[in-house]
Amino acid sequence: MRCVVSASQRMKTYRTFFCFDTMKMTLLYIVLGALMTACGSSGSTSSISPQDGQDTAATATVPGYGQYDGGSALELCRQQCEFGPRVPGTTAHARCAEWLLTTLQASCDTVILQTGTVQTATEGQLGIKNIIGVINPEASQRLLLLAHWDTRPWADNDPDEANHTKPVMGANDGASGVGVLLQLAKQLKQAGTSLGVDILLVDAEDMGVDDNEESWALGTQYWAQHPHVEGYKPLFGILLDMVGSSDATFTREYYSTQYAGGFVDLVWKNAAGSHFINAQGGAVTDDHIFVNRAGIPCIDIIDMRSNSDTGFCPEWHTVHDTMDAIDPATLAEVGQTLLNVIAALQQ
Repeated sequence: MRCVVSASQRMKTYRTFFCFDTMKMTLLYIVLGALMTACGSSGSTSSISPQDGQDTAATATVPGYGQYDGGSALELCRQQCEFGPRVPGTTAHARCAEWLLTTLQASCDTVILQTGTVQTATEGQLGIKNIIGVINPEASQRLLLLAHWDTRPWADNDPDEANHTKPVMGANDGASGVGVLLQLAKQLKQAGTSLGVDILLVDAEDMGVDDNEESWALGTQYWAQHPHVEGYKPLFGILLDMVGSSDATFTREYYSTQYAGGFVDLVWKNAAGSHFINAQGGAVTDDHIFVNRAGIPCIDIIDMRSNSDTGFCPEWHTVHDTMDAIDPATLAEVGQTLLNVIAALQQ
């Protein structure tokens, strides 16, 4: 399989590495002191501790937050897809941006529209729109949650070559992570939180080309150079990408473990369902890479498939990435996990 790579080779295969080596982490968990202060006791009645290599299943209700509403998250995914593919520069993209701003304004204390220009690998300069929802802006301890809201202009992984120039709907690859975060913001507004939460919806993630890491995550690269708050330093960040499939597999992404391993431990300890597997997974060039480069520890919750020739779900970068592939139960597991982590950080 072209996506399986040894520890010595580590060749790039279409945005994905699969490295199942035992190399020691390159960074010590310097940030763990601050994390443990925020978390207090390491135990939590709402958290689960999966065994290595085993699936786990749990339905947890976090005190003060209730059960995460996967059905509402599903509807928020659907509303994004009703605009059509959200390719930067299109009418659908502009209309969805307005909707995202309005939706976040109903749940967040402050909403920021960040506009800028980036250089793409194939389309020249491109205008982008990053959208940031700020919850509890006075809080000094903050958590960054992010997902990309744009969709890929080309279905270049579609088995039918006739579809390679068609845009991707991006129900999973884009809308799923955004839908989870929009619903999370609604529930945090209802329950309140002493933790500061920043929801960052980044643009132009999916304009990249093979063998050019810098061509991906252009909106995140722009935000990293122009953060919405000067000197912005949250405790850590969590990226959601492709979190809606009924058979999703969320393993510990390689770079997340290397650069923010203590926070991977925290999230997987509080994982709320069987899609979270406590095992080392592959390495992905994704938005979290550029957040880590900016000095903010950031992990990636992403659906990776070791039995796939691409490393991802079969709908990835095809015209079949539609709402038919989205499961509200998976969205609920991811959303519940985020609620569990937020509760743990407030203990």
